Amino acid sequence: MLLLTLCFLLFYSALIGYYYYHWKKLKAYEAPANPPSVSVSVIVAARNEEQCIGRLIESLLHQTYPKDLFEIIIVNDFSTDATANVVGSFSNKQVRLVHPDTQPDQSSKKKAIEAGINASKGELVLITDADCLPQKCWIQTIASFYKEKGAVFMAAPVKFLGQRSVLHIFQSLDFMMLQGITAASVQAGTHSMCNGANLAYQRQAFFDVRGFEGIDKIASGDDMLLMYKIWKQHPAKVMYIKSRDVIMQTEPMSSWKAFFGQRIRWSSKATYYDDYRITMVLLFVYLFNLLFLVLLGATFFNISNGWMLLLYLLMKTLVEGIFLYAVSRFYKEERLMLYFPLMQPLHILYTIVIGFISQFGHYEWKGRRTK
Repeated sequence: MLLLTLCFLLFYSALIGYYYYHWKKLKAYEAPANPPSVSVSVIVAARNEEQCIGRLIESLLHQTYPKDLFEIIIVNDFSTDATANVVGSFSNKQVRLVHPDTQPDQSSKKKAIEAGINASKGELVLITDADCLPQKCWIQTIASFYKEKGAVFMAAPVKFLGQRSVLHIFQSLDFMMLQGITAASVQAGTHSMCNGANLAYQRQAFFDVRGFEGIDKIASGDDMLLMYKIWKQHPAKVMYIKSRDVIMQTEPMSSWKAFFGQRIRWSSKATYYDDYRITMVLLFVYLFNLLFLVLLGATFFNISNGWMLLLYLLMKTLVEGIFLYAVSRFYKEERLMLYFPLMQPLHILYTIVIGFISQFGHYEWKGRRTK
């Protein structure tokens, strides 16, 4: 048992150290004062988003990017509320409302995004969600990065707004860790990771890989699975934009039920990756967390095994904490680190439960129940 524990701790420390190295290696990007002449299409798939879609459109209309160089396409994914009416209330010519070219019972977020891209005119496509809020330089910074670096697909940072409860703090710490791993893995070229709330890619690249063809039957994966398809054609042109000017802000889930539903949805695509690099890492991380239960059981039967459980918790907290603190400084959320050690047991159990349920259960999203 001791040898097993030490081996897992050694490999896990090496993995997190690898992420830490590449996070630090990733240079912060600052866009030049003058914007490039790149036509941009911002596409938002919206389903029952009457409460927040107006706020997002207002924010987009006040971007620093030249207004004649970007359009805003809202895809009304068969909303049953007043989403379409809210979008229609904007008389600005930059804002367009389109609908998925499919039946309501066959629609999905992928179908909605695809409809938006088909209707778009921009060279560069920016994807975000209806409940997000971009920085005022969001479009300009991404367009400048695209032009300067020659990127084809770009992942960018996302953060949660506010930390008003234990649930919100837990989500923020968990999500910040994921964001750090995303940035480091893209920088290292080892995993295809991103978040659909803040993406950008060349419109032609989407068509070159036949869009979501081959992954269209999978409920989730409009972000990472597409990223992997494009990475296979352009491995050197998939990049991460490490800039505070492109941090996308979004609200955390308001209840534990909604939070678990979101994470089950995110985890459900794990078995569909053709990228063995990420599946092997996911499997190892899951087994590493499962070791906690093994050590807990061993301690229950023999209290003298408790020191191995304590070693496990201390080492895991230490190596993750060093990495997460570096990421928190970028997001200016260092104060959250005070709660990090306290959240460890809960986070381990959550990882184990979500990893299991996501492969065998169902989830509901916006009124659609999906396997």
